[in-house]
Amino acid sequence: MNLSHEEEDNSLSLSKFESMLKTNKVFFFDSEEFEDIILHYLDTGKINLAKKALKLGLEQHPRSTGLKLVQVELLVFDDKLDMAERLLNELYAIEPTNEEIYIQKANIYSKRDQHDKAVELLQTALKYTDDYADVYSLLGMEYLFMDNLEMAKESFIKCLEEDTEDHSALYNVVYCFDFLDQNLEAIDFLNGFIDRNPYSEVAWHQLGRQYYSIKNYEQALRAFDYATLIDESFLGAFLEKAKTLERLKQYEEAITCYNITMELDDPTSFALLRVGKCHERLGNDEKALKFYLKTVHEDPLLDKAWIAITDFYIRRKNYQKALYYVNKAIGIDNENKLYWKRYAVINKALNFHEEAEEGYRKAVEYGDYQLDTWLFWTDTLQFLGEYDTAINTLLQASEYFPEEYEVEYRLAGLYFMLQETDKGIFHLSNGLRLNYKNHTLLEEQFPVIWELAVVQDEIKKYSNK
Repeated sequence: MNLSHEEEDNSLSLSKFESMLKTNKVFFFDSEEFEDIILHYLDTGKINLAKKALKLGLEQHPRSTGLKLVQVELLVFDDKLDMAERLLNELYAIEPTNEEIYIQKANIYSKRDQHDKAVELLQTALKYTDDYADVYSLLGMEYLFMDNLEMAKESFIKCLEEDTEDHSALYNVVYCFDFLDQNLEAIDFLNGFIDRNPYSEVAWHQLGRQYYSIKNYEQALRAFDYATLIDESFLGAFLEKAKTLERLKQYEEAITCYNITMELDDPTSFALLRVGKCHERLGNDEKALKFYLKTVHEDPLLDKAWIAITDFYIRRKNYQKALYYVNKAIGIDNENKLYWKRYAVINKALNFHEEAEEGYRKAVEYGDYQLDTWLFWTDTLQFLGEYDTAINTLLQASEYFPEEYEVEYRLAGLYFMLQETDKGIFHLSNGLRLNYKNHTLLEEQFPVIWELAVVQDEIKKYSNK
């Protein structure tokens, strides 16, 4: 690999500096060499070496503005903001048109959460700088801190006009479009950017994500194709391409893409799970199960993987196997509402009604407030003859679903079963008002109650309306 002259010089300066530290000899460096050495150590997180280089640099070049600005950076890094500000004021008196002074002052104000003042200083820096891209990028970040997404977007776009290779700015522009729910505007912007920079794999990838979000999967696939052609090791683009192929029901091609992601990096639980899903859709049951089992081995805490295995067996009515795996899942995380719901469904299919009741109860206890969970739970309680508990459960459900006919018809039936006629009529009337068409639900759930004269009289009242 050929190094540029600048890289070679930097490498030589670093070697010379580190040799000086080991031998305690004093070598001379010009101030710019010291700046490069210090910035290298800052970039690599070697703060103590950066401070040593700064101390030596200032001893050799006590009047160097560049080194003093680096000193400001280190003071800001150490949260010595007042000292940094005093030093900047001294530098301002000497060089009032040095844009770096305004940038560093803006950094101090930003650290103090005075982002509006930081913006003012950065706008002043724009008058003196040659590096517009850097200042626009910093402006964009300040506007993000202020939650001014429109101005942030505008600043990052200006940054990209100056430097099309600034991937961070490109990601930030798209973030602003996403946050503002401007998918179509983002697509227009990215298409324009690609017209000027057709080999930007990042832009193609982001364009694909935008098309995916508006469910235009054909265009999304085209964009991801270009991203992966430009960069054959672009893991994120291959992953998004695989997801898009799944949406297009091109499962074999999706598997190929997921396999590429697993060749580029260690297999993730997400990729393993999706390959399993694709195989299941293709009818490759043994392969699907193999990948599901690999997924839980890779990440035992991933609930989607345990659910995939459990649902795999539920769909095949192999309830004993399904119960075995859902019990394993509950053993790992016994507060997961999704596991308890499936535990209930499986036990209900096996006619283990008490266990089914426990499953629905635990699912609700851990946050499953879906209507069908409440209804299955109360139906199970009714089957077990626990009418009072079923009523209390339905009354709880009615707080979440105050105008739900399925709750009202069940409450009516249960109250009639307990011979609380007035309450039964009240809830039957509510059910009929909400949905007369489905009043036969009462007959399905409570065939004995259906025959009661008082029930038929109430239904007739509504049939005439």
